[in-house]
This record gives sequence, C-alpha cells and structure tokens, in this order.
Amino acid sequence: MRKNLVLTGMMGVGKSTIGRTLAKKLSYKYIDVDEVIEKTERSSINEIFKNKSEIYFRVIENKITLRELKKRNCVISLGGGSFLDKKVRNAVKNQAISFWLDIETNTLIKRLKKSKKRPLLYNKNLIDTINKIYFERKKTYGKADFKIKCDNLNSEKISDKILKIYEDSKNKI
Repeated sequence: MRKNLVLTGMMGVGKSTIGRTLAKKLSYKYIDVDEVIEKTERSSINEIFKNKSEIYFRVIENKITLRELKKRNCVISLGGGSFLDKKVRNAVKNQAISFWLDIETNTLIKRLKKSKKRPLLYNKNLIDTINKIYFERKKTYGKADFKIKCDNLNSEKISDKILKIYEDSKNKI
C-alpha cells in the first residue's frame, strides 16, 4: 500500500500549487485541508476565525485533517498550523511521507503582502507577524520526514524534487 504524500509549511509557501502538481503527476487525489474546511463549514477561514474563533477553527482543522489522512493514494496539503498538533503529526508519521516546504521569510512577506485571506495576518505588522509565526513553527515543521528549500526554485522543480524523494522512499517502506 502506498503512503500518502503530505505537504506542510507556512502559509504562502505554495503547498496548494505544488500539491496539485504532485497529485496530477502521481495520479493521486488532491486534498487541500483548508478547502475541505471551507466546504464543510460553508464559510471562509477568515469568517470562521471572525465569527467562531481560532480555537473553534483549530478543533475543526484537527478533526478534518485526521479524517483526510486516513484516505489512501492522496497528496494532502495541510493548513499552516495543523502540523503543530501532536495527534496530527503522529497520524502524518504513521500514514504518510511528509515534506516541509521551507522558504525565506522575506519571500513569504512579498507573497503575502496583499493577501486578505490570512486571518493570522489581518491588521498586524506583516513582517513581525510572519517572522514570529515562522520562528515559532520551524522546529515543529522540521519534524517532517523531508525538508525542501524552495527558494529560487519554481513549482515544477520543487515538485520534481519531491517526487524523486517520494518515489525513492516509497521503495524502502
């Protein structure tokens, strides 16, 4: 049985774009946990944060992530914060091969400058907030099976790099 391929990392790093590309190349189903949450809740993540709270969002995120991880032959893009949950991390370790997509914070800042879809960044100093979130999360993201430095690589090259590692590691499982 083939393990799922899971992508984790900061918001704006490209998990969704790269995940879709990988799913197509592997002929896997693609699951974006944030999209599943929005569909399930019939509400945007921004609205969930605003109307129901971040705590409510994290509970739903964990429940949906754990459910989605049980599926097979999938590429799954986790929400930026879901890998921080120990239950989610353990499920990922048991049911998937995980990749931390890492990129310089300056690049993230450029990408996220105009974003209105990121509730953790709303009405805050973007540079300070992104740096703070990154430094709080990088140790946990580092628990992924593999780290992919995405700086100076386009999504196709990143996908190819992940695919090679995934195919090589799959043969050892």
